[in-house]
Amino acid sequence: QVQLVESGGGLVQAGDSLRLSCAPSRRTNVRYAMAWFRQAPGGEREFVGAISKSGLATSYADSIKGRFTISRGNAENTVALQMNSLKPEDTAVYYCAANGGSMYYAGNDPSRYDYWGQGTQVTVSS
Repeated sequence: QVQLVESGGGLVQAGDSLRLSCAPSRRTNVRYAMAWFRQAPGGEREFVGAISKSGLATSYADSIKGRFTISRGNAENTVALQMNSLKPEDTAVYYCAANGGSMYYAGNDPSRYDYWGQGTQVTVSS
C-alpha cells in the first residue's frame, strides 16, 4: 500500500499562484501514472489533470486548461501542480492519486486510481 502526501495548499487572492506537490510516504520501486483531483465544499470530486508514467502525456480539465500545469519531479512518483491565475471557483481540497497497476496513462476516471492522498486545502479569495 502506498500513501501519498500532498503539500503546498493555502489561502491566496484571486490572480495569485500556488504550487502543490505530491510524494509517496515511502520509497517506491514502480513508476505510476498519476493525477490531481479536487473537491469543492458540497461538490463531487472532479478531475483536474493527469500525467503518464513517462511524463510525456498530460491532460487537463477544461476549467483549468491554460492556467494549471502538471509535471513529474525527479524523485520517483513525485508530481506537482502549478496553479496560476487562481480564481475563487478553484477553492477546493486538492487530492493526488496514483494508478497502482500497469496503466501508462490513467486519464480522468477516478476509479482507475488506487492510491490517494489526504488532500490539501486551497482557498482563493476574491
